[in-house]
Amino acid sequence: MSGKFRLKKASNGQFQFNLEAGNGQPILSSEQYKAKDSALNGIESVRKNAVREGAFEPLTAKDGRPYFVLKASNGQVIGQSQMYASAASCNQGMESVKKHAPEALLVDETLAG
Repeated sequence: MSGKFRLKKASNGQFQFNLEAGNGQPILSSEQYKAKDSALNGIESVRKNAVREGAFEPLTAKDGRPYFVLKASNGQVIGQSQMYASAASCNQGMESVKKHAPEALLVDETLAG
């Protein structure tokens, strides 16, 4: 099963997306965007940057759990992962983004209802 970008409208009216692995688990989440077009541009940026060398930055939360961010070529963070139990699972998460992002389908939930 392939990955999906799921675009949603938050309760505050802003737009956010998640990249989900084939099993439906979110592997990367965006910031909130005021405009839908900005969120769609963010998805395209994830598609492009997921395969760019040096785009991923592994980090450690205050509680010691590893996570990562994906950065655009200008250094801006375009997505953040969940918290992981180990560095190995964090590395698997980065590989999953690299694998799924370029061809992931877009599921636009802002069109419903």
